[in-house]
Amino acid sequence: MLAASTEKALETELNRLKLVVKSLQGADSSQDVYVGSYLLARLEQLGVTSLFGVPGDFNLGFLDLVEDHEKIDWVGNCNELNASYAADGYARVKQGSVGAVLTTFGVGELSAMNGIAGAFSEMVPVVHIAGVPSLRQQATKPMLHHTLGDGRYDAYTKAAEQFTCSQAILSNAYTAAAEIDRVLSDCVIKGRPVYITLPTDLAYAKISSDRLKVPLPRQPPLNDPDVESFVIDEIVKLVEEAEGEMIVLADACTIRHDALDELHDLLHKTRFPVYCAPMGKSAVDETYERYGGIYVGSITRPEIKEKVESAKLILSIGSLKSDFNSGNFTYSIPTRRTIELHSHWTKIKHADFPEIGMKQLIPKLTARLEGFSAKAQKVFVPPFTAHIPEESGNVISHAWFWPRMSQFFRPKDVIVAETGTSSFGILDVPLPKDSVFLAQILWGSIGWTVGSTLGAALAAKDCNLNRTILFIGDGSLQVHMRQLTVQELSTMLRKGLKPIIFVLNNSGYTIERYLHGKERKYNDIMNWKWTALLEVLGDLEGNLSKSYTVNSKKELDRLLEDQKFAAADVMQLVEVMMPKLDAPRALQAQAELSGKANQYAQ
Repeated sequence: MLAASTEKALETELNRLKLVVKSLQGADSSQDVYVGSYLLARLEQLGVTSLFGVPGDFNLGFLDLVEDHEKIDWVGNCNELNASYAADGYARVKQGSVGAVLTTFGVGELSAMNGIAGAFSEMVPVVHIAGVPSLRQQATKPMLHHTLGDGRYDAYTKAAEQFTCSQAILSNAYTAAAEIDRVLSDCVIKGRPVYITLPTDLAYAKISSDRLKVPLPRQPPLNDPDVESFVIDEIVKLVEEAEGEMIVLADACTIRHDALDELHDLLHKTRFPVYCAPMGKSAVDETYERYGGIYVGSITRPEIKEKVESAKLILSIGSLKSDFNSGNFTYSIPTRRTIELHSHWTKIKHADFPEIGMKQLIPKLTARLEGFSAKAQKVFVPPFTAHIPEESGNVISHAWFWPRMSQFFRPKDVIVAETGTSSFGILDVPLPKDSVFLAQILWGSIGWTVGSTLGAALAAKDCNLNRTILFIGDGSLQVHMRQLTVQELSTMLRKGLKPIIFVLNNSGYTIERYLHGKERKYNDIMNWKWTALLEVLGDLEGNLSKSYTVNSKKELDRLLEDQKFAAADVMQLVEVMMPKLDAPRALQAQAELSGKANQYAQ
């Protein structure tokens, strides 16, 4: 019987051919729909229920169609950058779907571009729709507002090409449906952002709805069967030579390229020990008895580092070796002991096999490796646990805070960690079963998490997940204020969302302090009254939220043990007072490596 992934790939190829045929056939007798309605119908088919963005005069007509749509809700953000962050967070949580953001021409789309670039960097499927001037205006090129004043109406499209994997510059009704289908399919299969321009007049042009009957292709092309068979044979030989003593190292692309089911099936049938890189955190159930924790090169916990680096063979799945994801490139895993499976290629030791993707390869590999489960089971995996240290004093340290927080987490929680103390501190503690972890470890845009939390919380509702919990430093949140992403707390209140937000108040930019300039004034910030923030941003009567300040371990313990607080029935903000120069172990180690690499002047 064909593996499920192969069946899906065959179905995808069939649907692709059907769409090609419909393009060749041209118009038919199917009911006509607006181009804008066609685009929304395709987004609905992809599972989109929330559209993020900001109204602008070049997208207002299309927005009428959005607001009247039965299944897609117009969220409405405070600015376009926030909207792009929210679409990113939505797509990360809602596996198999995409995030969608709508901006206006020029000023709006450029504002969103940082968020789109981050989604491209971290391989997140986001659809960026830009409402643009009418086809007649594009042809005659008047000096419209939002233009550069020199007739270059394509300048923003050229910018978008740098940060999206596919673009549809809609220019007529005859090809609009096929172009929309092409880029949406690219978005899902390639796992990166795409860009669609929607002229004001074309949004209401009538086209056939016939293509909507054929599902969009959503699977990568089939692997070459002969090459795939050879690759599997070679991998099996290496496992035999290692006498079944292989470990699996899972990373971000396993999540981004929809290979989680295949990974989990491999792990449970073979019983190989499994570890994750930071960007792959939550790809594997961290309560699973064969899970050993997070590997980050030289800054890894010693007991984990020894097990990974001494393995006879490493099966790396979906690896993304960025600096913060690899301990500043300090992996001590020789190529001669490594097999790499990626979305569109495979590498065995020093040999590359292009176009052999992991989604179809893994199930066939699993079938061949099941026989090694008895030997694999004998390889000891140290339990991945969080130990709360016994510290003198009542000050909230990072060494105490993160293990304590791990006791607060529940299955199916969505946990968002800001770049810096939060994203490093949480690495050393296990998350509950079926939880989802979000962090922007490669792009690292300070300002991403608040907008992303909005999208994540909306997606969590769609997916019947539990609480959404954000960890962010006071320095990061003030940067959010400069970028205006903190405003999305207001949108969360308006949409009835109830995240728990922990603001780690340590008087400034802690990650920068450890990189360089611990006592420099440029790493200091003005303290704010954080507990007044939600009132200012919309909870005027105090009925929609609650805010707290905790100054000690005892106060935090008391709050975390409060059942009403833990139930998250309203939006909550917790200001956590922490020492100025305290930081998680992993951040201190990473900062030391990064500082040496950056060679700051002394």
